[in-house]
Amino acid sequence: MNDGLQFQDYPVGCRSYSITMKAIPLLSLFVLLSPLVAQNAPTPAEKKPEQAKRELLPVEQAFLNLPEETRKDYNKHIGDANRLFQQKRIFETFDELEKAAKIFPDSPEFFSLRGSCYVEIRAFDKALADYTKGIELAKDDPNFKFNIGEVYFVTKQWQKASEILEDVVKQLAKSRTDLSRLAEFKIMLCKKKLGKDAEVKALAEKYDFLDDSPYYYYAQAALAYDEKDLTKAEEWLARANRIFNDNNLIAPWQDTMVEYGYIKSFYGSDAEDDK
Repeated sequence: MNDGLQFQDYPVGCRSYSITMKAIPLLSLFVLLSPLVAQNAPTPAEKKPEQAKRELLPVEQAFLNLPEETRKDYNKHIGDANRLFQQKRIFETFDELEKAAKIFPDSPEFFSLRGSCYVEIRAFDKALADYTKGIELAKDDPNFKFNIGEVYFVTKQWQKASEILEDVVKQLAKSRTDLSRLAEFKIMLCKKKLGKDAEVKALAEKYDFLDDSPYYYYAQAALAYDEKDLTKAEEWLARANRIFNDNNLIAPWQDTMVEYGYIKSFYGSDAEDDK
């Protein structure tokens, strides 16, 4: 088992939940953190050449300097915290994270997952603080940057969200098309809120049905919603579901539509539609 500190794929998308008496939807970041103790990480010999050549970050080296049993103990708590988070057992997740932090407090994984727990309980300021600390430790990791942009998106700070997500797209280039496409779709929606209709149109036409993401279908659905053509919008969404047929892939796109206000949450809304 590789018990080193792994930096990979912290976020992806948002979901709506309700934990309040008023049935207010909770717009939460969906962190796809691979449990450090559960993944089959490649050995150094199996890593790609560019990975093998990369110099370790200071936080990675500091973690490797810990005794092996200490690293295993830390990984167990982080893995348990991630499992609990996926089950939406948020306060139990906090407990496991605190145990992990007592062993190694400067872990990007810790700040990523705790930040997402804060989003679950609508403590957005605390979430941003954790994501900001995490991005400092992980040296401008685009996954953290996406999460920060996502917080601004769900809190309807459209200009900030757009600027940060545009930077994510530039940084990812072609390395993570799944995340970059989702970021571009959110940028398109931000531009709509900002009244930049020409840019919205250009972004909606940027990809076609041959693209390997649901972007085209969701962009067309968004345009249909803007035209108050609910039937057409639902047809586009149904096509995306049929073609991709993977709930894990589709979920963050559907959640984005809920966050934005095109689709009403099962739990209702705590704000008027501000389109």
